[in-house]
Amino acid sequence: MVLRVSDLSVARGGLRILEAVSFELAPGAALLLRGPNGIGKTTLLRTIMGLQPALSGQIDAPADSLAYAGHLDGVKPTLSVTENLRFWASIFGGGDVERALELFDLQALRDRAGGQLSAGQKRRLGLARLAVTGRTTWLLDEPTVSLDADARALFERAVTEHLKAGGAVMAATHLDLNLEAAQTLDMAQFKAKDTLTDTFDEAFL
Repeated sequence: MVLRVSDLSVARGGLRILEAVSFELAPGAALLLRGPNGIGKTTLLRTIMGLQPALSGQIDAPADSLAYAGHLDGVKPTLSVTENLRFWASIFGGGDVERALELFDLQALRDRAGGQLSAGQKRRLGLARLAVTGRTTWLLDEPTVSLDADARALFERAVTEHLKAGGAVMAATHLDLNLEAAQTLDMAQFKAKDTLTDTFDEAFL
């Protein structure tokens, strides 16, 4: 397994929103998180990544194996597309910048400053960062936002290549990604009990 989550509970704004979350992610596997806005998909991804503490439970993953792409693209506006990727490659200890440019069709934009890119181009560059991290497991939060159909196809190709190389992907998305054998995890089953409502109800029974 590249990622194992056991009996995990997470909070947002001090309130428990998910509890007893458990699953395993194997090499070559893709797991899509499903559920309405606000149920806790982003919070779960951020907790697994270590960006916020869990309330309880266990997260097991090899050291330096996780890479996260959230709502922000992480593009440095004064650096060129190539310089952005080289920066992230240096942070993560190396990576194939030229392959990342090819995967997301950024070759023609390689010398353009990040601040001069369109929203879709910034999103492609933000996702291309994943290809230079060398990390096994990609945690993705609505990765196809701002992408047109052609760019989504590029993203799906990049993910497919990553999976075939033994990587894994966990993504929160409302879209059906064209990924073979992708599994889904319905977050509704982990929704935390409304303790405030329960207390009120019990007081008047």
